[in-house]
Amino acid sequence: MRHKSKVDANQKEIVEALRKAGCSVFITSGVGSDFPDLVVGTTGRLPEWVKHNGSTVLMEIKTKDGKLSEGQQSFIRDFRGACVVVRSVEEALLAVGKEIKWSTEE
Repeated sequence: MRHKSKVDANQKEIVEALRKAGCSVFITSGVGSDFPDLVVGTTGRLPEWVKHNGSTVLMEIKTKDGKLSEGQQSFIRDFRGACVVVRSVEEALLAVGKEIKWSTEE
């Protein structure tokens, strides 16, 4: 029996910020089986850790106090590509080497 996937409250904001920064984002939170929430494609100046693993980053989104399940921990540990846990827009953008642009506009 398949369980309904839970979407973290900060996912929409993170997806919007990544797309605004020029990334391609595929939402995979409904895949299940502990697969990460996002597949993010990026170009440009990548962080060193991404360069070694390609230009596609899998992102598991968690809220500030969210915890990884045992299956999620295993997936991240065993996956041979770039996979990161992010808890905010800032962490997501930094994970793909995008500049954080702070706006003073309301």
